[in-house]
Amino acid sequence: MSSSWSLNSNKLLAAIYVSIVTAVSVLSLLSFVDSLAKDSYDNVVYAQRYTATTFVSTTNSPPIQSANNNSATSNNTIVSTLGTATTKVKPDNVAIILGVETTNKTAKAALSTNSATMNKVLSDLLAAGVRKNETSTSAFSISPNYNYSQGRNIITGFTAANSLQIKSSNINNTAKWIDTAISSAGATTINSLDFTLSDKKLEEIISGLIKQAIDSARSKADIAASTLGLKILGIRSVNVNELEQPPSPAPFLQRGQLATEAVTPAANPTPIIPGQEQISASVSIVWLTGNC
Repeated sequence: MSSSWSLNSNKLLAAIYVSIVTAVSVLSLLSFVDSLAKDSYDNVVYAQRYTATTFVSTTNSPPIQSANNNSATSNNTIVSTLGTATTKVKPDNVAIILGVETTNKTAKAALSTNSATMNKVLSDLLAAGVRKNETSTSAFSISPNYNYSQGRNIITGFTAANSLQIKSSNINNTAKWIDTAISSAGATTINSLDFTLSDKKLEEIISGLIKQAIDSARSKADIAASTLGLKILGIRSVNVNELEQPPSPAPFLQRGQLATEAVTPAANPTPIIPGQEQISASVSIVWLTGNC
């Protein structure tokens, strides 16, 4: 009797142990399946969120869509065009820088000779039509001249240089003034000669070119929109650029030539040709369009 009860007890314990192990296994399996399901759901939600935000524009310019797309609104398509305009004009201002260089044994003697010559240059230019308020001193210097001999620099004399600048709108007298300064007055250098446009004339020209460039940009936009089955509704942005291309610098005589030729008056007037300046303007416009 005791042996039979002991055997049955062992079988009962074994059965309970198997049941517990099975229950634990089932619970573990259910937990694993639940975890997989949760991960899958999270991935689906993340994918849906990602898909929903990839087409959201963070700017005020939504992506271009086809005109046949019924869901497209009137501001979904933009057209960008570039209009240009160019012209060539004659300058109305001239700037001349001329000078006198004199050399003597002492600085005082060099300055005295230079001052006398420059005063004559200025006087003759005023008589030739240059206005006093059109002249100014551009540069002035007195420097020693050296001769390197026997291992040292020896001062051999001094050079005085004085430069006069003329700025005038009377460009037709340019050649006359140069001939007067060099041939009769005694100037020895022409440092520069530039023809430019006055601010007033340049502003007037650029204003006209901008209008032409805008008309060109609008014409191109109308053609593009019409071809695509769209119409221009307005302007989103405008960018204006202007470019002034100065003429090539006018040639001038070198100092050595002037120093030699200044003694003899010029037989013929010096040919001075102002040339032309090229001025351009461009306008970049972004147009808002809609369906016709």
